[in-house]
Amino acid sequence: MTARTDTETGTGAAAGAAEGGAGGSRRLGRRTASAALARNARLIALAAAAFLLTLALMLRSYVADELEKIPARTELIMRLTDDSAAYLDTGTWKVVRDVPVERRTEVSGTFAPGDADWTTWRMSTSVSSRDTPLAHSERRVVVDRETGTAVNCCGEHVDGDKAVRQAGLVLHWPAGGTWEEYPFYDADIRAAPPMVFDGADTVGGLFVRRYVQTVDTTQVPDSARPVPARVLGRDRPGTVQANRWLELERTLWVEPVTGRVVDAREVRRETLRPETGDGERLLLDADLRMAEELVAGEVRLADQQRTLLQAVRSWLPIGLGAAGGALSVFALAGELRDRRATAAATGAQRN
Repeated sequence: MTARTDTETGTGAAAGAAEGGAGGSRRLGRRTASAALARNARLIALAAAAFLLTLALMLRSYVADELEKIPARTELIMRLTDDSAAYLDTGTWKVVRDVPVERRTEVSGTFAPGDADWTTWRMSTSVSSRDTPLAHSERRVVVDRETGTAVNCCGEHVDGDKAVRQAGLVLHWPAGGTWEEYPFYDADIRAAPPMVFDGADTVGGLFVRRYVQTVDTTQVPDSARPVPARVLGRDRPGTVQANRWLELERTLWVEPVTGRVVDAREVRRETLRPETGDGERLLLDADLRMAEELVAGEVRLADQQRTLLQAVRSWLPIGLGAAGGALSVFALAGELRDRRATAAATGAQRN
């Protein structure tokens, strides 16, 4: 009886020892697996942190710069109208008053050959009253996508005149541009009088900067044409050579973050004057304003682009940088804890 009990006791002890050893192995395995998972998590966290920090730098230093540039491919229409303008009907040589006049500019842009930072614009401007065409001009200009200024290159011309050298801003401002004055090219007089800052304003609830360009009465180059002498007050038959003269006040409203023009106004007075002697005849008198639906569309696009640029310039880099920094701290803190634990365990074994 006693022998059996001792035998059973010994067997139970051995079984217990075996179970204890197995349990210890399982616990050791679990600790090892947990340590491996923790190390993997830290490695993943460090990789994610590096990715987020790199992305934050790229957004601020590269992506934002690209978004600020004028798109290489551009299609836009600027339509200015006056419902009570006056113009000279060159069929009857009589002034027609209180009629609608529209000045329509279409821009079609594509990549400039040889330089990805330039875009080539074909600009077509037509002036009409209802179905009566009054004037038309064509222009090709290469635009620096960063500064918005004309580049003398690649077959530029104004109405076929390839000797012309365009300069200054073409339409858009440089993104973030807040100078008090910018040269702005006018294709009629083939010069770039200054656009002068005229104060802050709002258009459609959007903060803008208002610029005004004044062109004093100036002869339009290459505009000479034969005109009946009697139209210019001459008491004789036949014709005289007369030039077109322009007096202009142009106002543009510019969203400063994007450099996008969201509204425009042109007060134009054009006359015919003889090359010699006195006399003058009204050619066009109009206070042209951008159509309301176009203003609303430009305001919407400028607001969207402004929000995107601000996000890429500040909000996203700050958020991504903070997330990357937090992951780096998490990974490094975990690594430091493990090293301290390992050092403590090594010291305990030695003691």
